[in-house]
Amino acid sequence: MVAEIINGKELSSELKLNMKEKVSDLKKNKIVPHLTVILVGDNPASKSYVNGKKKACAETGISSDIIEMADSISEEKLLSTINKLNQDQSVHGILVQLPLPDHINEQHIIEAIDPKKDVDGFHPVNIGKMMTGADTFLPCTPFGIVTMLKSKDINISGQHVVIIGRSNIVGKPVGQLLLNENATVTYCHSKTEDLRSFTTNADILIVAIGKANVLTEEYLKPGAVVIDVGINRLDNGRLTGDVDFENVKNKASFITPVPKGVGPMTITMLLQNTIKAAEGLEKQ
Repeated sequence: MVAEIINGKELSSELKLNMKEKVSDLKKNKIVPHLTVILVGDNPASKSYVNGKKKACAETGISSDIIEMADSISEEKLLSTINKLNQDQSVHGILVQLPLPDHINEQHIIEAIDPKKDVDGFHPVNIGKMMTGADTFLPCTPFGIVTMLKSKDINISGQHVVIIGRSNIVGKPVGQLLLNENATVTYCHSKTEDLRSFTTNADILIVAIGKANVLTEEYLKPGAVVIDVGINRLDNGRLTGDVDFENVKNKASFITPVPKGVGPMTITMLLQNTIKAAEGLEKQ
């Protein structure tokens, strides 16, 4: 058995073509979807992510801008900027690039964003709606993972999903989204004893640990679906995931690569949420 690759880059390109049409239709009604990204400090990785978001917006016709702030900015000043964007009717989506400097409370910032403009899907109001299965903005990476599974007609209902990782950004929300799809969900993490006893029973295994190539073939049962959320840079500069791809691909039925896997889908779902926010304005 050689696993079928779920190529996030290809799926992302397909989805963006449909988004381009939606944006064009909105513009006919004089609504131009607009995303504002706030970048605090000069973290190279954050700058790279933000530039990638700006490029993706341009590809689909979404208007965007970046507000850059020094890492010495006060929390009060940042909150004031968010409040102004909340009031600006031309701005449909607001995203504050994380992480933030230590002197700024990330939760205060997340909660300050208008839930109707929270295209990252992190506001407690939107998280609560996701928990109850209500229509809302979904966190982008988990949303992308579910979209990838569905793109290959992979059955989720009744399947045992094991998630390694419990972050608020990926682990917890992806488990809830899959529970909403009628999966049976098990969470594993750094305190889990005998990890292999859980992972070898998984029909779908989602790995979000943040350590290069730690998941090898002995951790999965034959035919399992493997979703690798990790992005790690090796000493030679090469990107790799949390899953040892070459080792696992001959035992899994489906697998996501790194790069060109989950990563491109995260930005694509951000665009989807921004369009959704603009469409909400149209319906008002």
